Amino acid sequence: MENPNQEEIKRILTNAKRIAIVGLSGNSERTSYQIGEALQNAGYEIIPVNPNVDEVLGVKAISSLKELEEPVDIINVFRRSEFLPDVAKDAEGVQADVFWTQLGLYNEEAYEIAKRSGFTVVMDRCIKVDHAVLVK
Repeated sequence: MENPNQEEIKRILTNAKRIAIVGLSGNSERTSYQIGEALQNAGYEIIPVNPNVDEVLGVKAISSLKELEEPVDIINVFRRSEFLPDVAKDAEGVQADVFWTQLGLYNEEAYEIAKRSGFTVVMDRCIKVDHAVLVK
């Protein structure tokens, strides 16, 4: 498993506009909510993907990636590592460029599935930190 270099990650974050956030919680105490809010405040359009909520941060949620009706630039995943292969399989038909799992989350099988599907794969990195450091 190999992540893109810093320059490529900076390019991804600079060019991205829409981010589907899998596992985005409606609970403001949760990391996913705080990062979703930070991404929204940074100007990204976010799409919450969570079957257990109706909306998060004022945006209507969808229950699965299969419900995405428009392309997204990044699929950002907040699900435990053991669930990543299923999320990668759900992402297979999605029009997206990047499959990104948050800090602490990685799974070799999910990496292979996402790579085969044509995604640029970033695993075990915090999108909020990378944005703060790389995108001025």
